[in-house]
Amino acid sequence: MNRPAPISRLALRHAIPHPLAMEQWAEVRPLIDGRDVLAAIHPAGVSSCSRREWFGPAEEWPLAALEEPRRIELSNNDCYTGCCGGVFVTIHRQGDLVVWSAWQNTHDIRVPVPADVHFDAAQYDAELARAVADTSWEEPVDTVARLLTREFGKSGWFERWDCAVERVEPRREAPEGVEVYFGPRRDAGAYRAEFAFDLPVTRHEPAGEQARRCIGLITAGDPRKTAEPL
Repeated sequence: MNRPAPISRLALRHAIPHPLAMEQWAEVRPLIDGRDVLAAIHPAGVSSCSRREWFGPAEEWPLAALEEPRRIELSNNDCYTGCCGGVFVTIHRQGDLVVWSAWQNTHDIRVPVPADVHFDAAQYDAELARAVADTSWEEPVDTVARLLTREFGKSGWFERWDCAVERVEPRREAPEGVEVYFGPRRDAGAYRAEFAFDLPVTRHEPAGEQARRCIGLITAGDPRKTAEPL
């Protein structure tokens, strides 16, 4: 008689990257039953689930569990995984369970990977939502980058000028700041960054006030005339 698979518990932890890392948004690292699984099987890697990917609808979050199985990149070497490898897993919702299966470590195939992991779907979904709402870990550049991303994602400000934001980037290397890249829309809604705002951020002033000042600077007029051309 087959025993039911044990039910694991997922936790997500934010980790601040090195100031010179390619990805400057915080890592979102999965802990399974309290164990940082990436630290165990890819200790030199970084989580591919950066905070920049968690602003959209819940079904688009990197670790969202859908009925259609999805192969997810969990880690990389601060590099393209096609070059240096990383850790991958397939995430699949099965009724009241979420299953992580078909683990791969393309960075080092000699390292054992976990067996299938089963989570309670309700606990899993709640943890994803909790992590998205958690801002307790943020440094000032993270708060400003988050507030600018949300503001320009909902306000439609750049669309008034037939432009769109390509990306918002925290910068941790001194002097710290947040960079907003945008450009004009092209045919079929495509665009590319042609302008940037480089916005300084300090640690001695409330981040919310700094974000409001940055938003006021950007929305004071035609951003194409006040930003720096690339």
